[in-house]
Amino acid sequence: MRVRIGWLLAASFATAAAPLQAQVAWQLGDQAWCDESDGGRESAWVCEVRTATLPATGELDVDGGPNGGIEVEAWTGTQVEIEARVSARAPDESRAEELLRSVDISADGGLIFADGARQERRESWSVSYRIRVPADTDLTLRTVNGGIDVTDVSGDIDFRATNGGVSLVGLAGDVRGRTTNGGLRVELAGSTWTGSGMDVETTNGRVTMMIPEGYSAELEVGTTNGGIDIDFPVTIQGRIGRRALRTTLGDGGSPIRAITTNGGVRVARR
Repeated sequence: MRVRIGWLLAASFATAAAPLQAQVAWQLGDQAWCDESDGGRESAWVCEVRTATLPATGELDVDGGPNGGIEVEAWTGTQVEIEARVSARAPDESRAEELLRSVDISADGGLIFADGARQERRESWSVSYRIRVPADTDLTLRTVNGGIDVTDVSGDIDFRATNGGVSLVGLAGDVRGRTTNGGLRVELAGSTWTGSGMDVETTNGRVTMMIPEGYSAELEVGTTNGGIDIDFPVTIQGRIGRRALRTTLGDGGSPIRAITTNGGVRVARR
């Protein structure tokens, strides 16, 4: 059952997190994000959205914790805007609210992470993030049970996910990372890659790559257990192996590499 958390709870949170408030002023935000999930019906579930604005430092390190996802999108603003969806689940409502109030989010010096009460059997809390950053921002992103989405950011980007899909749209710079259990979706933009390139992998998941017409790059895609499907003509030089396909698109350029171990690969026009 969902419980909406009002301003009285927000005041309690502000008091509990007073040391952090000197650094970051968290406020209650639009609760519509909580409405996207009903939390299930087998236990009590509470949710609230907290927001904060930070000065941009050119780099951001976000830890999604044990049960949270991360979405980062570039915008034209000069600061970093954060929405954090905090939720908790427990056998009864009072314990769920207690867990929710225990969650503190630190966002100091470009490092964002959450900490909360110890989770007992049939209990959990989680924090997911939606973050807007200036386009030229270096990112380090980590999740355990949650996906990672990055859109229109240019910088040194490193991501690691254990159980969650990854979406990378319109990126530039030096992009590297992997997920263990989840698909990879890559959408390239423009006519060529700006920066040193992309090297991404998944162990158990499908790779889908969307490439604009006339795009130039050194492309490598591959799979150990799965097929490769490219829906436009490419020129292959040398031996075609089962594990990987390498080709020069257009005039060539920075390397774009996306590999899966267990899953298919599809490359299509964007």
